[in-house]
Amino acid sequence: MENTTYIALSRMDAQQRSMEVVANNIANANTDGFRAQRVLFSDYLSRQQNTIPSHGGAPYAYTQDRATYLDQREGAILPTGNPLDVALSGAGYFTVSTPQGTRLTRAGRFSLGQDGVLSDASGNAVLDVNGQPIQLSPSDTQIRIAGDGTISTENGQIGQIAVVTADTPADVRPIGGSLYATNSGTTPVAQPKVTQGAVEGSNVQSIAELTTMLQTQREFEFSSQFVEAEAQRRQNAIDKLGQASSS
Repeated sequence: MENTTYIALSRMDAQQRSMEVVANNIANANTDGFRAQRVLFSDYLSRQQNTIPSHGGAPYAYTQDRATYLDQREGAILPTGNPLDVALSGAGYFTVSTPQGTRLTRAGRFSLGQDGVLSDASGNAVLDVNGQPIQLSPSDTQIRIAGDGTISTENGQIGQIAVVTADTPADVRPIGGSLYATNSGTTPVAQPKVTQGAVEGSNVQSIAELTTMLQTQREFEFSSQFVEAEAQRRQNAIDKLGQASSS
């Protein structure tokens, strides 16, 4: 029967996927606003049709990769002293304009471009509550950012940084670095919690991720050894049957 091998291979496929996710988490342990990913596995039950199961029999349980989701725990708030840096507490994302469209981020390490537009670390314009880039003039030197994201200077109020949530949180997906995309709509956060002069760090716990990686690697090696042993057992059985038929 090949079912034993197929079940083990399904587990190996899931373990390989888990290793990829954990490796990406570790690689972004120092990425501002990064959310760790988690893999959700389940059993896929396979039943034989039009047969009567033997006494004590059970369905075959294959491992199925159901989904990858974001760990929504907050990262640590890291003071920077930069008046343009902002950290988010609680739910929500900043919005930035990219060549691919509006994207979400919690990485608040902002700066001013040559044109005075408030931008993220990749040069994407930070958007206000009206979906427009936030622009400051050279005379705006005393920058204050309130807890709701309102920006003001000695020349008056400039605008308010948009903070939104996805209408379907499970639809939010990473697209590289600290940027996220969603196919669902977004809704403004009623009472955002913005801290000036700080950024939110990654929520990846490196030691925990390394422990998970080592455990997953051991499980993968065990499954691989099991498949090899099963293949050897089948080959030995074939060899013995061949010897018996020739005698």
